[in-house]
Amino acid sequence: MKRWLFQGWKTLAAGWLVSLIAWICIATTAQAQDLTIEITRGSDQAIPIAVVPFEFSGQGGLPQDVAQIVSDDLEHSGQFSPLSRSALISLPSSSQDVFYDDWKRVDARYLVVGKVEPQGDQYRIQYELMDIAGSKRMLGETLTSSDGNLRASAHYISDQIFEAITGIRGAFSTRIAYVAASGTGDNARYALYVADADGHNGQQILSSDDPILSPAWSPDGQKLAYVSFESGNSAIYVQNAATGERLRLTSFPGINGAPAWSPDGRKLAMSLSKDGQPEIYVMDLASRQLTRLTNNRAIETEPAWSPDGQSLIFTSDRSGAPQIYRMSAGGGQAERITFTGSYNSNGRFSPDGKAVFMVTRDDSGYHVAKQDLDTGRVTVLTDTQWDESPSVAPNGTMVIFATQQGSQGVLGAVSSDGRASFRLPSPQGDVREPAWSPFLD
Repeated sequence: MKRWLFQGWKTLAAGWLVSLIAWICIATTAQAQDLTIEITRGSDQAIPIAVVPFEFSGQGGLPQDVAQIVSDDLEHSGQFSPLSRSALISLPSSSQDVFYDDWKRVDARYLVVGKVEPQGDQYRIQYELMDIAGSKRMLGETLTSSDGNLRASAHYISDQIFEAITGIRGAFSTRIAYVAASGTGDNARYALYVADADGHNGQQILSSDDPILSPAWSPDGQKLAYVSFESGNSAIYVQNAATGERLRLTSFPGINGAPAWSPDGRKLAMSLSKDGQPEIYVMDLASRQLTRLTNNRAIETEPAWSPDGQSLIFTSDRSGAPQIYRMSAGGGQAERITFTGSYNSNGRFSPDGKAVFMVTRDDSGYHVAKQDLDTGRVTVLTDTQWDESPSVAPNGTMVIFATQQGSQGVLGAVSSDGRASFRLPSPQGDVREPAWSPFLD
């Protein structure tokens, strides 16, 4: 669901209308194109690392600069600070060529080297990771890549390096979904895209004259559930991201919104107003049977499953203003979990279930925040003013969200500790509604 901007909370439909009108008014032009990353804040605790350009033994140059992609990935994680190429003191291509004392003098804690060799229509990529302080080789691997998969191979290398150093699985090989808008008023067009986690390789999987909202990945990363207004009313669809095959699940009168997959992929939570006020329902996808979980005069929306599938959180105004509540996945009594401030919505669990990321409001606007579920402590992570739709990376280290940059809708990302952030604006228009995929095993 969209940020609840309207005063008085007349109806959820009114909130959607305000949000949709605002989006239509600011949309410019958006074509299928890579998103660009602009770093807005670096972490003062980022780990210094040197990524040396990989030696290439073929003719001409590589279609993709593998080492630069790895360097960019690590920097965008907020946990690493790569040395600029002008600061590299030498260009070794294997661990045998590394003089550790030299790299200690430039304060590099880790070093990545490698080489790429053409093999017919394939490439053989060798890379190694060195611990400079320990003067030892930590990691080394050889892999084969096609011309079209060099970027994917670079993301894989980044994942291995990230995990070897931090102990946390890397999420650079995952994907994001987002919605782009073009045109204004009656000429507005909407498109659903899937791209690499760094915004590259964007592929349009759906185009519509009507708004598309709330994309959500299935746990296996193969499908997307979303809301479309193409039939004149909101409806929930599920679409295979690779084949385009799709299925309409609900099109009840009133609101059909905020789909959320259960961790086992067998159920979909949603907000429906078919019986009056918007309430939380769960659909068994095999039988299409609906189970109503809430029964309240308040607006109930934005469900999200706990990682173990045993409970759900959702946004409700039953206390008089939007707050986040938690209840068993089988229904029952709902417990309010947010108490800081008068506005908290769009909650999303961290992958370990120990925290909830959400949108909170203070005197300076709407921000992405994190609440520790044990202590109740809330940490505001962003300094932008119009944040919405947070989605958490599957390793829990980053949160992607929609925000404003001037009059343009852009995607932002912030580390889970708030120390580092970047934006992913489209060079040609307005983007919103981000959703980070699960790990793609």
